[in-house]
Amino acid sequence: MLLLDTAGMTPDERIDGFRAAMGQASVPCRIEHLGPARDVAARMHLWQFGPANLFTADATGFRLVRTARHVRMEAPLVVALAVQPHGRGRFSQFGADHLVGPGDLMLSDLTAPYVFSWTGTGGSRAFQVPYEALGLPVDVVRAAGPRLRASPVHGLVQAHLRRMARSAAELADDAGAAALGTATVELVRALVVSAAADERRGRPVLAETLVSRVLAYARLHLTDPSLGPARLAAAHHVSVRKLYQECAAAGISLEQWIIDQRLELARAQLVAPLGRRRTIAAVARSCGFTDPSHFARRFRDAYGTTPREWRDAAGGA
Repeated sequence: MLLLDTAGMTPDERIDGFRAAMGQASVPCRIEHLGPARDVAARMHLWQFGPANLFTADATGFRLVRTARHVRMEAPLVVALAVQPHGRGRFSQFGADHLVGPGDLMLSDLTAPYVFSWTGTGGSRAFQVPYEALGLPVDVVRAAGPRLRASPVHGLVQAHLRRMARSAAELADDAGAAALGTATVELVRALVVSAAADERRGRPVLAETLVSRVLAYARLHLTDPSLGPARLAAAHHVSVRKLYQECAAAGISLEQWIIDQRLELARAQLVAPLGRRRTIAAVARSCGFTDPSHFARRFRDAYGTTPREWRDAAGGA
């Protein structure tokens, strides 16, 4: 959902619109624009994913200040895990200052005061999770904030969130949006617990989130032909048998799931401008299939048409 696009607004409308959109998407705070009113520009979206949401913002420089007075106002109890796609931000909470560069993850506890800002232009992609859905106490979240990079799942969650943000509009309209949101909450929970080094919760949470972490890892490596149960098990420090058991309990046939995901990737690539200039065999290989004939059979079984027929039909539409 588009919350704000300042294009075509007057300076006064931009400032009022910015504050209204920020208030709708997040918790009470004060906004200070770091430049002339005439130069204020912003575009914001809010996408719902089950129990959580993804708030995206691209804007000229501003400072967001959440004070103790704001905290006392009625607002949802929320944790935000954000990735900075461009620009450089500065985040301060609990007496610690952090520089946030492109691609960096930032965990903020929105139940406490904090300050966040960037100069020039910047962007943020914030996955906002209610404490109730996260299922972790405040002290664990606060301990994790400065130590995100210490978590072994940091890179996985970072890549997942960046990929989710890039396709937010398409994903939010999909029938699986709520399930994706739930899985992403599980990934955030695993990141927080492991970063906080909370021995009481670490092992149980990592066990509970195994399937979500495995599927997120698999999505990032679909194009690698060597991706399979053995590699997934090794990457997550479990036996292949344990992996099969957990996937079966979740109602997932792992090999079929990987094939289905690769087929969906290939179906999209076949009709994309770049994919249309490549041979079908090349598209198949780029999506992790080593045998073009096997790919063609699987594609026909899944969609009732051959890869070439699918591409030709899309080209004539």
